[in-house]
Amino acid sequence: MAPEAAPLVELIYFNAGGGHRTSALALEAAIARAGLPWQVCRTNLFEVLDPNARFRQWTGMEPEDVYNKRLARGWTLGLTHELRLLQGMIRWSHQRLMQSLRRHWAARRPAMVVSLVPNFNRAMADALEQALPGVPYVTVMTDLADCPPSFWMEPQTQQIVVCGSPYAVDQARAADFPPHRIWETSGMVLSAQFHAPVDQDRAAERARLGLDERPVGLVLFGSEGSREMVTIARRLTDTPLILACGRNAALAQALRALRRNAPTVVLEYTREMARVMQLADFFIGKPGSGSLSEAVHMGLPPIVTRNAWTMPQERYCTEWVGEQGLGLVLPSFRSIASGVQALLADLPRYQAATRRMHNRAAAEVPQALAQILRHAQARAEWAGRWVA
Repeated sequence: MAPEAAPLVELIYFNAGGGHRTSALALEAAIARAGLPWQVCRTNLFEVLDPNARFRQWTGMEPEDVYNKRLARGWTLGLTHELRLLQGMIRWSHQRLMQSLRRHWAARRPAMVVSLVPNFNRAMADALEQALPGVPYVTVMTDLADCPPSFWMEPQTQQIVVCGSPYAVDQARAADFPPHRIWETSGMVLSAQFHAPVDQDRAAERARLGLDERPVGLVLFGSEGSREMVTIARRLTDTPLILACGRNAALAQALRALRRNAPTVVLEYTREMARVMQLADFFIGKPGSGSLSEAVHMGLPPIVTRNAWTMPQERYCTEWVGEQGLGLVLPSFRSIASGVQALLADLPRYQAATRRMHNRAAAEVPQALAQILRHAQARAEWAGRWVA
């Protein structure tokens, strides 16, 4: 008798903003470290919905590129309105989306589908239920909070939500999710590098980069950077900075051309962000759940802003920073110089607050998924015996 094949677990991501793909990679690695006997595959949602790349043929770019270019330029004003327009288009296309998804899952036949993307969860959950009834559909939120309606949570489906904050759990309960479809973890799923001991000589590496003994700020606006970083670098001319530009080579070039008084390190895309964060003393950036969670986990008190340009899914993060006493929330980066001065005046207190945060989601989420899959398999086995 041939051995039973390992169950296939499919992780769904897309490249908008970069954080969803990063989370999928981190979760895939966490599942492997947990020793779970699964086949794991990652699927870019847009490759399923647009397999012939018609969008690229018509526009010359990928669907995510429009969003990513806006982030890089800092053009985030009005995104709340655009989000609602996008969600309306998704609702209008619901049947067509489901047709593509049903066809995909009928062919692939996963034992469990894990979404790490917002907005499309109703279409995916409904399509999976029609194509493969009883196969669990799980959404691992990559934001600390939902942005209702129809962003992360779709209570009218069979969706199971994995929430990285007590606030998100409260949102799920308020949306009438039954308890067995709500799983709580202690934070966002971080890459393994953020949990591994850092094997570098911090003082020696800082000296090699030209950084002195003064507190160093890490300026980071996700994988696409932001033109806001130029303003910050100019206003903090006397503060040592590491400026992480991600894939934005033009931004890196502009920052290298600046004349500043303090030591400055300009970095483009790196896979070793934990090592970079270990060299810094505090964080300046946008309040994205991913980079903010990484910074706090590495002991960096954050300075972020909240204003009309703050993206809707990131607004709760600013409340989280204030509620936990982790750092400062400014109305804009025009006051960044006084903000840094205030943070450094009380740096030990803010650093102590970061040490009170214990993010174990990289271990918790695989175990939650294992329990969900075991329960689904047990139900299927029981149903099969009952039918027989």
